[in-house]
Amino acid sequence: MTGGTRTGVFAVLRATPAPVRYLLAGMLVNQLGAFVQTFLVLYLTFRGHSAGFAGVCLAAYSVGAIFGAMLGGELTHRFGGRTTIVVAMTCAAPLVASIPLVRGVPGALLAVVALSGLAIQAYRPAAAVLLAESMPEAHKVMGFSMMRIALNIGAAVAPLLAALLIQVNWDLLFWLDGSTAALWALLAFALLPRRTGARDRTEADGSPVPVMSARAVYGTLVRDTRFLCYLLAGVFGMMVYAGSVAVLPLDIVAAGYPVGLYSTVLVISSVVLITCELKITTYIVRIPKFVAGLAGNLVSGLGFTLYGLIAQHPFFVLAGALLAVSGLMIHGPSTSAHPATFPVALRSRYIATKETLAGLAATLGPALGVFVWTRSGGPVFWGCCALLSLAAGCLHIYGLRTPRAPEPVPRPEPVEPVGERS
Repeated sequence: MTGGTRTGVFAVLRATPAPVRYLLAGMLVNQLGAFVQTFLVLYLTFRGHSAGFAGVCLAAYSVGAIFGAMLGGELTHRFGGRTTIVVAMTCAAPLVASIPLVRGVPGALLAVVALSGLAIQAYRPAAAVLLAESMPEAHKVMGFSMMRIALNIGAAVAPLLAALLIQVNWDLLFWLDGSTAALWALLAFALLPRRTGARDRTEADGSPVPVMSARAVYGTLVRDTRFLCYLLAGVFGMMVYAGSVAVLPLDIVAAGYPVGLYSTVLVISSVVLITCELKITTYIVRIPKFVAGLAGNLVSGLGFTLYGLIAQHPFFVLAGALLAVSGLMIHGPSTSAHPATFPVALRSRYIATKETLAGLAATLGPALGVFVWTRSGGPVFWGCCALLSLAAGCLHIYGLRTPRAPEPVPRPEPVEPVGERS
């Protein structure tokens, strides 16, 4: 970041284009009603289904979400971000709202839940591509930080809304979820820029976007060792995060502490993340991305190490949570924005691949985490989390480092033929 570019929070907010503001507002609205993944198991068990069947339904949602990310990337590449968001949310709204209507038919319920995950996740690559296209280059990392904050605000408020709705009728959870999805589709249709697919746009330097098939793009991806290291680091990071969220409450209760301690950890982490990430990002954008990736994962790893001392004192729970969320704030914006820095011909499919692998890791993380915790105990599990965080940070050193341009080969001086000098 050059010294002439203002990177303060308010300066960036003033420089944020209107389409980005509309995009973030729509994502916040949608996230306020995002109840399927967090409340589906509780809802189904409350309505009389077994915990096993509820778990299968949640797995169906996760599988749908994994394929939805790839579908969203392909649709975004072909038709543009606005069209993809409108189509995905228009499909998601009735699907989510119909979950209470089909809960008594297991086959139909599984199909509806899986399709809901597919449609809901399909908008994520489109939103990332729109943000990358609309945000000024100098503030792109800050833009992805703002996207993370919008999602986290929604995730923090949604449980409070759910607690109120449950008092009236559990079915209201999914009716509100469908309503917010429909509202997001309407906002996207009315406010987001009408951009088309990649072949009708230009690169940042004004050159036309080369026509590349999906096979050619993914062939380029698998040969890009730096991006593969970045993807592997992201898989490690997401598995650790998802596994820690599943294991931490179990470990807290097993250590003899009240469940309220876990609630306190969630509240503190959310408040710190929402209030501090933008300010921290103003400093992070001044350092190389690979340094942010390494430092953030090391800080998170230290937090997981403190979690391993939970049995000693509750202080280690709170200190570990602060370090874990601090690590996320350090590396999250830079690592989230990285796929958006690639050329337009590659961008949507690179983003989709990242989102797909993140969804897969988020699905496997809790199951593997609980398995390790039940077999080996808390200290071993948290030690594994710390080691995986260290591995992710080391992978970022190569994956996020900008390759050095080759030195120009000096052209030889022309040699005059002997005997022709005047």
